[in-house]
Amino acid sequence: MIENSKQTSHGLRSLKRLMRWLAVAVVSTSLVGCNWVVLLGYLIGGPPSIEPEFDAETGNSLTDRGVTVLVLCHAEKELKFDHDSIDYQVAKYTTFRLHEHHVKVVDPDRVRAWLDEHDDWDRPEEVGEAFGVDYVISIDLIKFSIFEENSSHLYRGRAEAMVSVIQMDEDHEDGEKIFSKDVLSKYPLLSARDTHEVSQSNFKRQYLSRLSEEIGRKFYEHYVADDIMDGT
Repeated sequence: MIENSKQTSHGLRSLKRLMRWLAVAVVSTSLVGCNWVVLLGYLIGGPPSIEPEFDAETGNSLTDRGVTVLVLCHAEKELKFDHDSIDYQVAKYTTFRLHEHHVKVVDPDRVRAWLDEHDDWDRPEEVGEAFGVDYVISIDLIKFSIFEENSSHLYRGRAEAMVSVIQMDEDHEDGEKIFSKDVLSKYPLLSARDTHEVSQSNFKRQYLSRLSEEIGRKFYEHYVADDIMDGT
C-alpha cells in the first residue's frame, strides 16, 4: 500500500519544492538587486539544506541502509473524545511522511492491528520488539485542535506533542531513549481560515499533513523554502 504511492508522491513533492526554491531565489535577488549568481546557484543546487535534529544530536540516521522504524502515538482519552482515533491518524500520517523521505517504516495498519490485539502493552519497547525494528518513534500527543482559540467559525490547527526515539538493542528485545523533543505546532501561520472556505474534514487532513511534516523534519533534511507556501 505504501509502495504504490511512492513515485507519484515523490514527483509532486519535488515539483512543490522546486516552486519554493524559485520563490526564495526571486525574493533573494529582489533584496540584493538582480544577483543572478545567487539565482543560478539556487537553480543548479537548490538552497542549503537543514540537517535533521535527530542526526545532529545522535550521530545516527533513520535513512541508513537496513534500518527499520515503527511509529507510535499516544493520546489521552479526553483528547480522543473530540478527535476519535487521533492517535492512529497522527501515527499514520507521520509514517507516510517518513516513507516519502526514504525511511523504511512499518505499515501503520499492521501496528494498529497489533495494538488492538495487545491492549495490555505499556511500553514502546514492547511494540518495537514485536516487530523487530531498530527504532521506535513515540509521539505523546498532549493537545490537538483544528479551531482557532475561542472561535467556532475559524480554523487554525494547534498541537503540542513530545516526540521521543527509542533505539532497540541488537536482539530487538530492549531499548534506550536516545532522543526527545517538544513539538509546538500552529497552522496556518499567518491567519486562520474561515470555515466557509473548506470543510472540516478537509482542513483536518491538511493540518495532519502539516503536523506530520513538522514531526518528520526532525528525522530528514529539509529547506528554509519549504515553509514559504505553508504560511497561509
